[in-house]
Order: sequence, then structure tokens, then C-alpha cells
Amino acid sequence: MKNISELVARVVLGGFFAMAGFNKIGAGYAGTAGYMDAMGVPGSLLPLVIALEIIGGLMIVIGFKVNWAAIGLAGFTVVAAVIFHSNFGDQMQSIMFMKNIAIAAGLIILATNGASQFSLDNKMKG
Repeated sequence: MKNISELVARVVLGGFFAMAGFNKIGAGYAGTAGYMDAMGVPGSLLPLVIALEIIGGLMIVIGFKVNWAAIGLAGFTVVAAVIFHSNFGDQMQSIMFMKNIAIAAGLIILATNGASQFSLDNKMKG
């Protein structure tokens, strides 16, 4: 049961990032780039953000190099929280900040524990 619950959690957590990346492509691209520019982050970095979210998210889902992917996404998530959600006078931004920190905490736990039995990392070991 432990391995199945870890797999489900990994799919949900990694899927969250992959979907966020895919959602930024197309209709959400211009709005996201504009929001980044407005917050002092060059919108030209958006392709790197999309790549990190999609590739990192999928790495977590399939269990490939999970420790590295989780650490990278945790760092990205904390940086995003500080840059985009640190207006604590706005209740919604405070909630978004705390959400990002909670997700980063989950990623750190994942990095610490590894990908579990149902993963490419485990298959490549044995």
C-alpha cells in the first residue's frame, strides 16, 4: 500500500507541474509573459519556465531522477512564491505564497525519500 500511495502522490505532484507548463503554452502564454514582466521578471524567460515545469513534472511522474527534479522544482517554487506572491497585504497572495511553500515542502520530502518501488529510478537500480 505504501508504494501505491507514493506513486499516486508522485503522479499528482508531478502532474501539477506538467499541467501548469502545458497551460502556459498557447492561450496562457501572453498573459503569463505579461505578468512576469509586470513583476520585474523578463517574460523572455517563460520558455525556460515551461520547460522546467513540463520536464521536471514528467520526471517526477515517471520516477526518473526524482531527487534532482524534486529539488529543482522545490527551488523554483520557493523563488516563484517570493517573487510573485509576497504581497502579504493581499489575502489571496498570502494563500498563494503558503500554497507554494507547502508544495516545496512536499517536493523536499519526495527528494529525501526517493521515488519508491514503482519508478524508473528503482528499475534502473536493479
